[in-house]
Amino acid sequence: MSRVDLSNVDVASLIDRNALIELTLDICNIDSAGPTEGQAAERVANWMTEAGFGVRRIGLQAERYNVLGTWRGSGGGYSLIFNSHLDTAVRRYETLRVLDPDADIHHKAWRDGEELVGEGVVNDKGPMAAFLIAAKSLKQAGIQLKGDVLLSAAIGETSHEPSDGPPGEMQETLDLGTRFLITHGGVADFALVAEGTGFSVVSVEAGMAWYKLSWFSDQPDFYTPYLPARTTTSASPNMLVRAAAAVGVLERWAEEYSERYTYRAACGTVIPKAQVCSFRSGHSTQSVSTPQIASLWLGAFTPPGLDALTLRDELASALRAADLPASEIELYMFRRGYEARGAEPLIDAVTRAHVSTFTTPPPEPPAPTCSMWRDVNSFNELGIPAITYGPRSERHAFRKSLTIDALYNAAVVYARTMLDLCNQDKPGGSR
Repeated sequence: MSRVDLSNVDVASLIDRNALIELTLDICNIDSAGPTEGQAAERVANWMTEAGFGVRRIGLQAERYNVLGTWRGSGGGYSLIFNSHLDTAVRRYETLRVLDPDADIHHKAWRDGEELVGEGVVNDKGPMAAFLIAAKSLKQAGIQLKGDVLLSAAIGETSHEPSDGPPGEMQETLDLGTRFLITHGGVADFALVAEGTGFSVVSVEAGMAWYKLSWFSDQPDFYTPYLPARTTTSASPNMLVRAAAAVGVLERWAEEYSERYTYRAACGTVIPKAQVCSFRSGHSTQSVSTPQIASLWLGAFTPPGLDALTLRDELASALRAADLPASEIELYMFRRGYEARGAEPLIDAVTRAHVSTFTTPPPEPPAPTCSMWRDVNSFNELGIPAITYGPRSERHAFRKSLTIDALYNAAVVYARTMLDLCNQDKPGGSR
């Protein structure tokens, strides 16, 4: 494919570091813990309008929606959509999951020397700011691309999902975010999901399978003074006791599962992991009777191609072998993982842009960055070749921050990728 020679364009000098810092802190200081992304979405939409991009608000709900910005090309070149998510992961009410869900680190952002700090910075509004500034910088410089550049800010990437209860009780789901954006017009020849990879090029991501495992008693609801003598855990009339014992069995199964289903792709390795994430049984206000019902919720990341029903059968088999069979195992959420197909033009363009920026090739992807579910799966599911690429701090687990240099370099790579890929002639392409 022919490419327009824009090697004389000094991309790095076009990126305004101060504007990047300002935009990152601006949108990251709008608390958007799902499902409260509406204010942040409106800010991004207004920013895109002010920058001269075409803007659409795409959502199923009026109070929270995806934002799609468009910079039209002259025609004949590949189109590219950039994607990041607006939502952050920790809701203020999550007191049973997070020690301090109200802490500033989850809801605000600030500058600390040469770093920008806050969950929104790293996941995922910092990379979003980087590609927004990259596109604006090229556009304002008067550069004309052949192909379209689309800029998308999605909701619900960290979404909760319905697990039980009546339909409509749970108003969150991943289907409201990037997948809804794509099926309602967010379509391009290629997609680059700007999330943390440590500047690795990642072409594969894990899927997810979530299971509810339940134990139901066939014995009476014993009032504590009438409990029979203890025998074995598997014979206990208390379903909480049986389910609690099952946790150890599931932990041992999960360790073996990760090893057995490791999946190696051209740009990344998926090491799928699983764990028990929730436990319900009995009630603290009535601690004098035997719980006849207990349920565990287990979440597993899955390699591309794994059958979720096969995994369900494996869980049942492991529990039966331990003499702790579940009464019921329900698959209540499943989303496949994917390895990108046909993404080579994008991978090559990002690699060239990375080398031009860092002078060295992109590093090998760390396995955890390929072993989670990300919005890149929605693009690959719907036939749009997609990869993930972006900055990530090695200290992410205990210091949610990115250096200003990392965000700036990301913006430079994103701009160079636009110049490269969107000026390649698309086979049969014309406007």
